[in-house]
Amino acid sequence: MADRTALIVVSHHRADSLTVHIGDVVAARLKEAGYAVDLLDLNAEGFDPRMTVADQPDWDDREKVYSPETRAHMERILAADAIIPVFPVYWNSPPALLKGWIDRVWNYGFAYGRSKPKLAGKRMLWLGLAGAAEGDEYWAMLQGILDRVLRDGISFYTGISEAAVEVLPDAEGEPQIVDADGNFTTGEALTGAERTSHYAAIDRRAVERVEKFLALG
Repeated sequence: MADRTALIVVSHHRADSLTVHIGDVVAARLKEAGYAVDLLDLNAEGFDPRMTVADQPDWDDREKVYSPETRAHMERILAADAIIPVFPVYWNSPPALLKGWIDRVWNYGFAYGRSKPKLAGKRMLWLGLAGAAEGDEYWAMLQGILDRVLRDGISFYTGISEAAVEVLPDAEGEPQIVDADGNFTTGEALTGAERTSHYAAIDRRAVERVEKFLALG
């Protein structure tokens, strides 16, 4: 019986997306390593990212009982040793689906607002997918922005001291470059064997990042 658990949180509106695929790849590797995996596909499960009155924080009531849906997600978080959100990068940030999950579920009295954080001791790897090419001016800036917002602003703030952000570049299957002056250009889309090889490399890179973060043997 697995004694380690992982919650993989997939955030994409298309079931055939690279994001969903990478979530499956990561899940398979963790199962191979002996983890019990909870694969949470927010879109497939019909999660609504919009804040509700039932889930709005009450600063006078740290013990507020949130909606049944939110409480169920809280239990899935508490059951996990490792939390791995997999998401596309939109406008230098996670998509609304993932941001709304944080807004509604990582709520006052649960994820923050206590002297002894409930999430302390967990590990969290944010795994983003970006169209930007590795090494260009924009990719370096993007990595820094997401690290500050996600690792510092969410993971560390909620007591998860062992956290990291990894951005997998070149996710669009065509070269995308933003130069120092902000000019954006795209190259010819990959096809055939070259495209297959390109995405196989992204799969390997995702697995390598997870293996390194969790020190998988």
